[in-house]
Amino acid sequence: MSFSCDDCGYQNNELQSGGEIQEKGIRIKLVVNTVADLNRTVVKSEHTIINVPAIEFEVKSTKGDVTTVESVISSAISSFQEIHSKSLEANPVEADVLGKHIEKLVGLLEVKEPFTMCFEDISGNCFVSNPHAPQRDPDCTSHHFVRTKEQDHALGIFDHSEVEDNEAKQQDHILPPINETGHTLEDLEGEVLCFRTNCPNCSAPCDTNMKMTNIPYFKEMVIMATTCEACGHRSNEVKGGGGIEPQGLKIEVSVVDKEDLCRDILKSETCSVSIPELDLEVGSAALGGKFTTVEGLIVNMKEQLDSQGRMFSDSAEPGSLEKLQEFLTRLDDVLKQKTQITLVLDDPAGNSYVQSKTPPDPDDGLKITHYERNFDQNEELGLNDMKTENYEEDS
Repeated sequence: MSFSCDDCGYQNNELQSGGEIQEKGIRIKLVVNTVADLNRTVVKSEHTIINVPAIEFEVKSTKGDVTTVESVISSAISSFQEIHSKSLEANPVEADVLGKHIEKLVGLLEVKEPFTMCFEDISGNCFVSNPHAPQRDPDCTSHHFVRTKEQDHALGIFDHSEVEDNEAKQQDHILPPINETGHTLEDLEGEVLCFRTNCPNCSAPCDTNMKMTNIPYFKEMVIMATTCEACGHRSNEVKGGGGIEPQGLKIEVSVVDKEDLCRDILKSETCSVSIPELDLEVGSAALGGKFTTVEGLIVNMKEQLDSQGRMFSDSAEPGSLEKLQEFLTRLDDVLKQKTQITLVLDDPAGNSYVQSKTPPDPDDGLKITHYERNFDQNEELGLNDMKTENYEEDS
């Protein structure tokens, strides 16, 4: 949104998210090593908090904006300088403290030494551009976190128990309790369950369908689909029906012909995808949980890269769009079987699967490796703080 008043000269450029509130919040940590890093594009929503730990500087959540790292710091300097000029006579001590803080901020713009800038957004709608795209960004990491109840309330998300009476309302299309009708476990597994939820796009009440599906030679998975009659939003998601496996899982698929492109793939929400031949790596949160094919997964990656490139086409660095189009062409060559690749799925939770062409015999085009998770992977899955023995005792 852009507003400008000819009478008083007031201008306002504000970004309001037109998408859905993400399932989890996001924390992004950017290490600024050079002046070039100051030109990175930053998309922040009205819920984004920015801080620089080295100088104890924090910008509280304000209006949404498409800006740069340099602009974030420059805006803070301008605001402090305005306060500083008013405090010189009224409060010299406060003015002296502000002056020293302004000097620190100016030092950040000169990048005399590397510093870290952190972004936290409870809505999950924050983004920092990657100048190395589509390769992995070595100076920027992101982690998703589960929101607290207070953070959900700040976003306008409430449980039904908080906004409606606790009396259960029986609906004909919902499976009655087993102890009342005597349904067997087999009946429950074959049933499409339906429950009420709020649309992630417009927050209107809508129905979510859920079904347990047994994948041959793998395990049970949960498929969930949501359709909102109010705004037309649709989403589907795949989640593991079991717990986190004792070991992580790495699957390498050789894609050489049409048959390989037609392999079924179950990618969990904790699984990252990479293609070494193209220097491409896609994080676990980028595509979410999916039950698709090799071809479908590559198309999803191509569409996401293309949409991000179009979003920042006006502010992109010279040559970056040409590089992106060249890379998209290489992905098209893979889909047309002109280029052979190895598709690598790395899932620390072990809940991903790729269809074998010769079950139950070994598949030469499919390599499966189990590995021990490291500390960071266990931290991401919430396992480091989990106490499974003597949990009744105080730690």
